[in-house]
Amino acid sequence: MFVKYFVPCLYAFFACLAFCVVFVVKDKKIILVSCFGGALGWFAYLMAEPFMSVVAQNLVASIVIGLFAEIMSRVMKTPATIFLIIGILPLVPGGGIYYTMEYAVYGNTPLFLEKGLQTFAIAAAIAFGVSIPSSIFRVHVYNRKRNVSIYEKYRGD
Repeated sequence: MFVKYFVPCLYAFFACLAFCVVFVVKDKKIILVSCFGGALGWFAYLMAEPFMSVVAQNLVASIVIGLFAEIMSRVMKTPATIFLIIGILPLVPGGGIYYTMEYAVYGNTPLFLEKGLQTFAIAAAIAFGVSIPSSIFRVHVYNRKRNVSIYEKYRGD
């Protein structure tokens, strides 16, 4: 259990840490929180493995990362993009992209199409999963601001 879940999440944490160095993130709190978001997303990915396909796993994990990024952006008063980009990196289908191009170069059309469609579906699931929490938070903030302005308009002062 420990090796199956904790060690891969630790690897995801360190992979995100390496990208924080590449992206020159300087605040130590933001580095730790964004790397924790990557580990959390990878944990969600692993927990969904017995129940879902790879595409659905990526969707669930990206929703978790998106929620985490939106919440932490409000807690730390930092743009959600920082937490989102670093946190989503372990989910990026780099191997799928590599094998898709390898099959294309060697002329293996059936495997190229199969791997390419799977990689595209994973990338689309990640994009869709990230946009869901962002959209929900934006609608909530918009409605909250709108209700305040309506209240102030009809307050009667």
